[in-house]
Amino acid sequence: MMGAALLQRPGMGRLRLMATQLDPLLLSLVPLLLGLGLVMVTSASVTTADRQFHDPFHYLVRQGLFAMVGLLLGGLVLGIRLSWWQRASRVALFVALGILLLVLIPGLGDRVNGSRRWLNLVLFRLQVSELAKLLLLLYLSGYLVRHAEAVRDQVQGFLRPVAVMGLASGLLLMEPDFGAAAILLATALVLLFLAGVRWWQFGALALTVALGMGLLAVLSPYRMKRLTAFLDPWADPYNSGFQLTQSLIAIGRGAWTGVGLGGSVQKLFYLPEAHTDFVFAIWAEETGLVGVLCLLALFVLLVGRAFQIGAAAYRARQPFGAYLAWGIGTWIGLQTFVNLSVNMGLLPTKGLTLPFLSYGGSSLVVMCIALALLLRIDYERRGSVHALGRKAGRRRAAGRGRARR
Repeated sequence: MMGAALLQRPGMGRLRLMATQLDPLLLSLVPLLLGLGLVMVTSASVTTADRQFHDPFHYLVRQGLFAMVGLLLGGLVLGIRLSWWQRASRVALFVALGILLLVLIPGLGDRVNGSRRWLNLVLFRLQVSELAKLLLLLYLSGYLVRHAEAVRDQVQGFLRPVAVMGLASGLLLMEPDFGAAAILLATALVLLFLAGVRWWQFGALALTVALGMGLLAVLSPYRMKRLTAFLDPWADPYNSGFQLTQSLIAIGRGAWTGVGLGGSVQKLFYLPEAHTDFVFAIWAEETGLVGVLCLLALFVLLVGRAFQIGAAAYRARQPFGAYLAWGIGTWIGLQTFVNLSVNMGLLPTKGLTLPFLSYGGSSLVVMCIALALLLRIDYERRGSVHALGRKAGRRRAAGRGRARR
């Protein structure tokens, strides 16, 4: 009786109506990817968790809590109008730069494996690059709407967001987090291209970014060591090439159908970071080529749907939502591509998680928020289309009434 009464309240009615208008494909992909992530974090970490914490399900419990927090925050974000995010896009820039600066301060930023990427917030550690990427996408989407003509027609309008993204990338490189900086710059390039930047400007910027990243990789000793190990991991399979060779062994053992969930051998203290950056290798070992293709299909559907939502929002004259959807789709697609390429030895190690599947609270929570924004963009686009349809219907009815008179 109480539940029935609760559902009769006006607020609950609005929520039910909103739920019926949300994109069904995205609503299906979210629990599917979250469920696969929980399964793979459990499978890949059970031995490590038992050794470190005497609890084989330590990482499962934590990842489950992060998933609940992500869904809760995603639900809150889903209820906020895009116009609010657009107005707050300038503030998002300062928050992003602020947390990127805070993490570099000794005592505030935690150093792990030589990198200072986490803010210790007592209850949990925040990997600032994950939140900063989303905040910077909000800023860039707002900027491209506010200065649409200047971005297309003036060099200054084009260089201003480039300088901001360059500053943020510089702060990421100081952590150092080369992978996050590369993803951020590449996503910004895609959005600038979609905003109509002139070809010569886009080409010059893309070439400059590629050369700059290449020089950073070659001139930095530890990155050069990673590059050497990537080019020939079997030259030193027990030292610099150990992680990549173990990943390749795991993928090779999977063959066509895999060894079965939970049956991985490489996760038994052979493959380092099996439940974080290299969870894909364990997935490939346990599910084989069939599982890999199914996983790729899920990410292709997700990224493709994000671009479809962006295109539909642009046609509905909602450019902020369009740029944000395209940015989120590009970000998820690029990060997935880089993670899978690292696992398969196609790119040097970058320290990037596989969205939704790798263990990591910051990444999981931020990805849930990003998908909630995608759902909101599509929801408002559907509402605007319905409103336009109702207005057109009223105009046609009024015209018929005048004709009768």
